[in-house]
Parts: sequence; structure tokens; C-alpha cells
Amino acid sequence: MRMTEKGQVTIPIEMREQLGLMPGDEIEFHQEGDAVVLKRGRSTPSRGRRMVDLLRGSGDTEMTTDEIMELTRGE
Repeated sequence: MRMTEKGQVTIPIEMREQLGLMPGDEIEFHQEGDAVVLKRGRSTPSRGRRMVDLLRGSGDTEMTTDEIMELTRGE
């Protein structure tokens, strides 16, 4: 793995999945001897919470709730 000129590295997908990391998550780095250790930031919400936040508002429509229910019921 190489570091870019801006100091960026790519976290392998297997590690991102194991840690539940998603774009925008806070990550903490610290040094242990000659190793760099990273872990999820303390304020990172759960994966489920992030998905709900991501989807929030995506179902906005000009229809009323009654109109949506009519479509759902096939009325």
C-alpha cells in the first residue's frame, strides 16, 4: 500500500467492512512503537443509523398520505 503526496491511504474493503466504516466516518490514528493503529472514532453512529440518515427524505413526494395509501391498497 502506498501513501499519496497528500498523505492519503486506502483502507482495504475487508477492513472497512469488518469495522463497519462508511464514507464520512471519523477515524482515530495513534502510534504504537513503529506501527500506526487506526480505529473508529468515538462519535461514529451505528451502521443502521447511518443508513436511515442517508435515506431520510429520499421518499419525498407531492402526494398526500391518503393518496399513497390508496395506491398501496390498489383502491
